[in-house]
Amino acid sequence: MLWIKQTEVLKKNILITIIGPTAIGKTSLSIALAQHFGCDIISCDSRQFFKEMKIGTAVPTDAELAGAPHHFIQNKSIFENYTVGDFEKEAIAKLDELFLKNNIQIMVGGSGLYVDAVLKGLDSFPAIAPEIRDEVRTTFEEKGLDYLQNKLKEMDALYYESLLQNNPQTLQNPHRMMRFVEVCLGTSKPYSSFINKKENKRNFTPIVIGLEANREIMYNRINQRVDIMLNEGQLQEAERLFPNKELNALQTVGYRELFDYFEGKITLDFAIEEIKKNTRRFSKRQLTWFKRTENAIWFDYLTDRKEIIDNLQLIIDNS
Repeated sequence: MLWIKQTEVLKKNILITIIGPTAIGKTSLSIALAQHFGCDIISCDSRQFFKEMKIGTAVPTDAELAGAPHHFIQNKSIFENYTVGDFEKEAIAKLDELFLKNNIQIMVGGSGLYVDAVLKGLDSFPAIAPEIRDEVRTTFEEKGLDYLQNKLKEMDALYYESLLQNNPQTLQNPHRMMRFVEVCLGTSKPYSSFINKKENKRNFTPIVIGLEANREIMYNRINQRVDIMLNEGQLQEAERLFPNKELNALQTVGYRELFDYFEGKITLDFAIEEIKKNTRRFSKRQLTWFKRTENAIWFDYLTDRKEIIDNLQLIIDNS
């Protein structure tokens, strides 16, 4: 009996991570896998953390949440300053705890940066002098976002072009842009020169699987999801959150468009079409990000769950 316990301790920890664009079926697959392996689910959707944003972030239903133990779902408030670094620390600590019960765990979500933070860790950046940070903020307040964009393009053209192609929304985020520029100015080096330099040890072996569909199917699923969320009360949820529209958590597709409607800038019909269009664009950027993931195994979204489980079991047995 003692020998069996020692053997169990020596088993490798496996983190099965499910990636893919929004509305592709990641939640249902994660529950099927968690039930099969008898384990928990770590969510890394950066907007489903917030308890005030239930409908507009497509939080799993009560029935889905009851299907397997979930973590990092609606566990924070939009009024908290919660960063990807905070999530990395909390998620790793939770996984350490969960691996004591089962050496296989599931992670699922559509936030690529948060997935990478858990699988690979965040990069280390040098400390920036406070006067440089103040200078960047002051210049931004005087000259606007164009200054930050042009400065990044000047000092790190490759990273600027990467954002333009893969994550253009970031170029519209003043906080992120100020950070990029202050690192460039404070170090006299491109921001991108500090990326993917740090090696973070993990006590698990990652197995990454992705779900995908052809673009027409993916876009139709997104349009249907938006209609469902509106029927479930997305308009009313956004209206309750409207007084706090400047908060970082609410700078999100599905809320920004409705805030414009509440301000009389656009009609409701136009806002709904904008939500669908912007969500489709977001899904395309998600897929671009996730397709860079090394050794990811991709399945069509309709692939039978048993086939996926059989493939995973084969990989686990040979790992």
